Amino acid sequence: MALPSRYCPSCLASIRSTTTSSTNFALRSPAIFRFQSPFQQHQQKRNANQSANALKYRRKDQPASQKKKKARTTYLQPDLKKAIQFSLVDAMRYLKAAEVGRQPTSSKYELHIRLRTPKNGAVVRNRMQLPHPIKTDLRICVICPPESKEAKAALAAGASVVGEESVFEAVKDGRTDFDRCICHTDSLPKLAKSGVARILGPRGLMPSAKTNTVVKDVTATVRELVGASEYRERLGVVRMGVGQLGFTPEEMQRNVRAFVERVRKDIAGLSDRISKDVHEVVLSSTNGPGLSLNGEFRGEGSVSSSDLSVVN
Repeated sequence: MALPSRYCPSCLASIRSTTTSSTNFALRSPAIFRFQSPFQQHQQKRNANQSANALKYRRKDQPASQKKKKARTTYLQPDLKKAIQFSLVDAMRYLKAAEVGRQPTSSKYELHIRLRTPKNGAVVRNRMQLPHPIKTDLRICVICPPESKEAKAALAAGASVVGEESVFEAVKDGRTDFDRCICHTDSLPKLAKSGVARILGPRGLMPSAKTNTVVKDVTATVRELVGASEYRERLGVVRMGVGQLGFTPEEMQRNVRAFVERVRKDIAGLSDRISKDVHEVVLSSTNGPGLSLNGEFRGEGSVSSSDLSVVN
């Protein structure tokens, strides 16, 4: 059958090539044509944008050195096998050399007891009276009726301020001229209503039964505070002054031994709640470094005790 004259073979060949090229173009690129629905056009654009954003903001794996590590539950402890440790006499010798030219009463020895302990839990906190107390000008306030026999006994024991309303008014006026404050149990209701807790609390002076500063026998407490020293565990270390620069090595040995034994007793009292143990004992002075002690009183080649007993 002959084709009409208007369909010449050359025209048919051109139509065939055009159709084939259009089909290949449609297969190669996801072009959006006008006859497609608006939903299909929006979906194609959205998929293209998501693919571009995924390539742009693709997360890279962090190296092992930069990955977040788990938080430690205990404090770091130095390896004592690699540490330089001293006997008590040698440590006192080097610390006295760091305090040359200072008055024996102006510088003090301080003992640091490092504990093996978890970060969270109960802490060691107490006060004690050393065999050789450090002379301090501790000002003690006793809240009790001013005309009572407890007030007179507290003043005789060494209290600086005694009273109730007069003490409350002085605190409200900003005059807290004392370092410790204890309260008689009968005066506790007046103390609670006075409104001085917001002033004494932030300064650590508010009496409470938890800190053994609300007592019946204020006289015995005042006598204990006058010659006693307080200590508290902070960041796994218990610190307290154990002597003045003029103390002899024998006096320092008694104080150090008493303090370490007292801390061990406090640890034993917390054994049912938390696991603690003494790891290291360090002796320092007001202006000197901290020297780790090896537990010995005198080492080989140490100076005699009489040489360290001479006042600078």
